[in-house]
Amino acid sequence: MHPIRWLAASLLIAGITPAIWAAPDPDLPGVFEQVTERARQLASSPFEAPDGDLPEALRDIDYDVYRSIRFRPEAALWRDEALFSVQLFHSGFLFERPIRLHLVEKGEQHHLPFQSSFFRYDGAAAPLKEEDLSGAGYAGFRLHYPLNREDYHDEFLVFQGASYLRLLGRDQGYGLSARGLAIDTASPDGEEFPAFRAFWLFQPDPAATRIDIIALLDSPSLAGAYHFRVHTGEQVDVEIEARLFARREVEKLGIAPLTSMYLHGDVSPYPADDFRPQVHDSQGLLMQTHAGEWIWRPLNNPRELRITRLQDESPAGFGLAQRDRDFDSYLDMESRYERRPSHWVTPLDDWGPGNVELVEIPSDSETNDNIVVYWVPEQPLQADESRTYRYRLSTFEAHRPEQTLASVVRTRQGWGAVPGQSDPPPRSLRQFVIDFRGGELSSLDVSHPVEAELEVSSGETRALRVQRLPDGDTWRASFRSQPEGANPMDMRLHLMLRDTPMSETWNYVWNPDELR
Repeated sequence: MHPIRWLAASLLIAGITPAIWAAPDPDLPGVFEQVTERARQLASSPFEAPDGDLPEALRDIDYDVYRSIRFRPEAALWRDEALFSVQLFHSGFLFERPIRLHLVEKGEQHHLPFQSSFFRYDGAAAPLKEEDLSGAGYAGFRLHYPLNREDYHDEFLVFQGASYLRLLGRDQGYGLSARGLAIDTASPDGEEFPAFRAFWLFQPDPAATRIDIIALLDSPSLAGAYHFRVHTGEQVDVEIEARLFARREVEKLGIAPLTSMYLHGDVSPYPADDFRPQVHDSQGLLMQTHAGEWIWRPLNNPRELRITRLQDESPAGFGLAQRDRDFDSYLDMESRYERRPSHWVTPLDDWGPGNVELVEIPSDSETNDNIVVYWVPEQPLQADESRTYRYRLSTFEAHRPEQTLASVVRTRQGWGAVPGQSDPPPRSLRQFVIDFRGGELSSLDVSHPVEAELEVSSGETRALRVQRLPDGDTWRASFRSQPEGANPMDMRLHLMLRDTPMSETWNYVWNPDELR
């Protein structure tokens, strides 16, 4: 995991004005309804930036000091009382505006005040022991559960920074992040980062494998109430209901955003000065349309900001996937990219027309999150309008269990010249190689007439060919493409056996100016 990357993502952590915090009913539906009403009330009045004043001793601490402040595991909430326990994050460094935490335990709800005794101040943080930190507050929290072993409670879900949350399944390590909401991402006027201002944590029964969390979100454009119902297991599922109330028009509303990192990999059009063959938290964007088509879009680290959209009418799901789970593909003993989780978003109601928007940002460092994907409804959110979105956020590894067609295992591309050619073509002529594996495709004999169907938005293609590779399980589609001037080529390809689809659809946009 990269602490600086996800810490830096927290542009806003808001505080709470005590006057609006009457204790809600401890019953879960009652709490959610009352937090919903608070969000409605906030949205009906002008936005007020919360007071972020921290104790003077915490205002200018650096990362080394912050990372030396450690929560005491023996102080974990509900330790030895339930399968779930909660540990807290200290404020300071990038986290200047504490959140407000409420615990709902045994039918009673109460605010959890800051307690410095919950923390150790080691090393560079040792001088803080002598300071008055009573006004510090908490920057967030993390949930622990016996996910991998019965005798150890693993950290598996974190809320810290703006509306960010990170989660992982069994035998996975942190990588990409989810967010509660994205507003005007990659827009000329800049992105707005909503923040969770308060949380209600419901203590589960001792043997429960599910936990409920309610959160209040606020930002200049809107306010919202969120209910997170977390289910544990080999993969973690979080059912989310987001009730949004607009103060003003939001032109680009990003629902269920995912944020990740892609530095270089098999599709990169240039050699990286790196001993590692690939460096990324996510390998591609996966989408299932309302009609059932599966689309795979390999990610890229572009020369300039790229925004692409996959239009649909209420999609079946979308997500970011780390498909390559082989250590030899990364050779990184510290980051262990082969263990990074994949995340999948499943709408639980009709989201109507819109598009899955993919933002790819140039980056020269793996500490930068440069990939963002989210759903954008066709109609902007109008001032004074309210909307509710329900969806499930799930972890997975290489593939979705409901996907039965062959999937792309790698995409390679390079100059389309023939070796030894006396009059070679321009470097803009590209050779693309896409390998598929799985489903019925991997059981076919080499004699079966597997063919590729290829569509391009512009330019020319030639030498389209399908071959079975020597491993007997993988089939390769290859072709050469020549763009039309500087125009991008939007390409779609899938494999067929007679009139039956054998694979998901590979979709990639080649920009001629990517040559370096």
